[in-house]
Amino acid sequence: MIPAGYMLKTVCARPDWIGTSDVKDIYSVSGCISEYFTDYIEHWRHNGYWLFNSPDDMYEIANKAGIDRSGLTLFYYEVYEHEFEETEKLWSEFATEPAFVTAVEPPNRSRLVGFDVTSFSAGTVPECSPLSCNSLADEIKTNEHCLLATLEDAKSALEAGRFDNSEPGPFRIFAVYTVEV
Repeated sequence: MIPAGYMLKTVCARPDWIGTSDVKDIYSVSGCISEYFTDYIEHWRHNGYWLFNSPDDMYEIANKAGIDRSGLTLFYYEVYEHEFEETEKLWSEFATEPAFVTAVEPPNRSRLVGFDVTSFSAGTVPECSPLSCNSLADEIKTNEHCLLATLEDAKSALEAGRFDNSEPGPFRIFAVYTVEV
């Protein structure tokens, strides 16, 4: 797993379209349900994974924009070094956006909470997380945060076609951590 960066998010309770009561809230990498702290791309402080190298980069943006951080959760992500193309059933390497500096500072204290599968059809910013966005958590066993338990669970589900036709791929797997500040 490769350090990918940080994101501040507003964690959302399970939406009604996800039927399984096993899911309590959404810790996905995408900002579709549990939204990012702001429209951060316009600030051009993100790294090559379209996340942030340190929490301070986000705090500075939030402070300048007058964003109250008290209701936000700080996440740290690591990404599996290959992405999966579901039409070809192949794993391949991918590169970060070279125009952005990627120098992620690992957190001092974090807790692994699961693994997410996220679409990257444009190859830049994380797009949709089909476990939550497409209700695949109704068919694929997840934890209370709508995440898979292990990297192997994520890889196996992709290889078995469980994410086929959910969102345009390729798909990347992220380890999702909460960070204590």
